[in-house]
Amino acid sequence: MIAGAAPNDLRRRLALALDFDDSVEALRWAGRLKDVFGVVKVGLELFSAAGPSVVAGLVEDGFLVFTDLKLADIPTTTRKAARVLGALGATYLTVHVFSGPATLRAAVEGFAEGAQRAALPPPVTLGVTVLTSEAEAPLQLLRERVSAAAEAGCGGIVCAASDLGVANEVAPRLVKVVPGIRVAGAGPDDQMRTSTPGDALRAGADVLVVGRAVTRAADPGAAAAAIMAELAATVSASGGALGAGGGEGGLPLSR
Repeated sequence: MIAGAAPNDLRRRLALALDFDDSVEALRWAGRLKDVFGVVKVGLELFSAAGPSVVAGLVEDGFLVFTDLKLADIPTTTRKAARVLGALGATYLTVHVFSGPATLRAAVEGFAEGAQRAALPPPVTLGVTVLTSEAEAPLQLLRERVSAAAEAGCGGIVCAASDLGVANEVAPRLVKVVPGIRVAGAGPDDQMRTSTPGDALRAGADVLVVGRAVTRAADPGAAAAAIMAELAATVSASGGALGAGGGEGGLPLSR
């Protein structure tokens, strides 16, 4: 078990990947670890199994919900799907940058429209640059995708920790969400470009996405607590200045 809840300003920087095909199991994991994780990620697996109701349920439980659906359809379809997710109360939504500027703008606009119609705070559309399952991110491609996300009005991007130097140079004000977080010594699974929490934060990450490092740990509570301790120590050592996109107007505080 986890002893005591972490401060909200730290909890909102940790996203628990609910990569399950059962909503009951997902909700149990979210509840079990809510003292550490203020954000929960609903990806294709869980969304396909449980649908929009799981997003609404997690919002009701007080989480910031990261809908990691990686939209990449025609602009009209993307706008309509994003509008639904915004109205459900999702805080973050991913869209593939390779889908092009029109689709990116449609996602940004639709997501904002849905939230506005439901009288909710503005959400954050995240442009997915290069997947962490790829062995490398070519420099020019990465620059182009970060620039495209910024120009389309995305509030943030998803990238590997190793890409943060370029991302912060090209678009310093965007929120940087980094998956593939592993504790020191852990295997990469199917992620090719991983990072420890401390290294990712020092490189400029704002939100860290953690999944199997906790959910497959022998003691998930202890693993989550260790990640939070590393995050807290790294932020404290920096004087609270870590994260390029997490300043005023950056990370959402609540929904």
